[in-house]
Amino acid sequence: MSKVQIYDKPMCCSTGVCGPQVDPVLPRFAGDLEWLKSQGHEVERFNLAQQPQEFTTNGQVQQFLESEGVDCLPLVIVDDRVVSRSAYPSRENLALWTGTTLKPESLPISSDDGCCGDTGCC
Repeated sequence: MSKVQIYDKPMCCSTGVCGPQVDPVLPRFAGDLEWLKSQGHEVERFNLAQQPQEFTTNGQVQQFLESEGVDCLPLVIVDDRVVSRSAYPSRENLALWTGTTLKPESLPISSDDGCCGDTGCC
């Protein structure tokens, strides 16, 4: 299984829902990371505002910050290799980088008796 590390810009929380303007990408990405964990991968997420020491102890992150500033964030590192910077990747990209198979999600199919079966609740 892969080790995935995310180095976020300074923010109050990783989901982004506690701020005045919710970026819809952040809750989606948080869900994608939970999905990765459920697939057995190790996921670590660091916030510059809350864990600045993590940004200085990782040489790759420190190098990007020195050359590009916080514009390089978020940085996504998979198995010690920077795979994305400056944007939150899709679940598809996370799956590709970690070698995880994406299973197509399907909606429930109604039975011949109607969408609710024989309960008549519809």
